[in-house]
Amino acid sequence: MKKKKSHPNFAQTLENLRANGYTTVPYAEPEGGILVAKGGLGAVLVGDEEGVAHVVREPGLVYRDELARLVDRGYQKFMKSSQFELPATASQLHQIQAFSESLKQWIGAETLFNESLGSTSNRYQYDRVRGRRSAEPTGATL
Repeated sequence: MKKKKSHPNFAQTLENLRANGYTTVPYAEPEGGILVAKGGLGAVLVGDEEGVAHVVREPGLVYRDELARLVDRGYQKFMKSSQFELPATASQLHQIQAFSESLKQWIGAETLFNESLGSTSNRYQYDRVRGRRSAEPTGATL
């Protein structure tokens, strides 16, 4: 029988993060969200009914108390917030990946193989499909 992992509750998780150099501040969206930041990078966590911490806004750059998300346009990744959109550098992508892996270990989240290989984006928007409406089925049969 598989053993169930025991997770610290949300308050204990935040305390552990603070003790290890992370800052935690309330975040507007979603309600009850906490911005966890370290080294100019951050992610938003919430606690579920059982008190387990979950990442609800993926790691990105923190700029003026706002979390910039990573957007993939097929040819390049960009850091996007409501105030700016800039091309992401290789060092930023490495830092985001390291931050994400570290945060997952602290909160006890599952680490997926494809995410450990490199950074994944919050949003994928390719220039060749921007503005295209979804294809409607034609009803043709073979």
